Amino acid sequence: MTVDEVLEELRVPRRSWQRWRELGTGPRCLRLPNGELRVERPTLDAWLESLREAA
Repeated sequence: MTVDEVLEELRVPRRSWQRWRELGTGPRCLRLPNGELRVERPTLDAWLESLREAA
């Protein structure tokens, strides 16, 4: 998934995403050779589940 797709699905602003990346608390990303970031669906799902469990 692209970062924009993740942001749309989670309904969060880009600044929140950037902050999660700075803090290392967001989902794990893959960096493509062109520099773009991608999040694999299973990785996003696991990250969301970990947030549910922590709540």
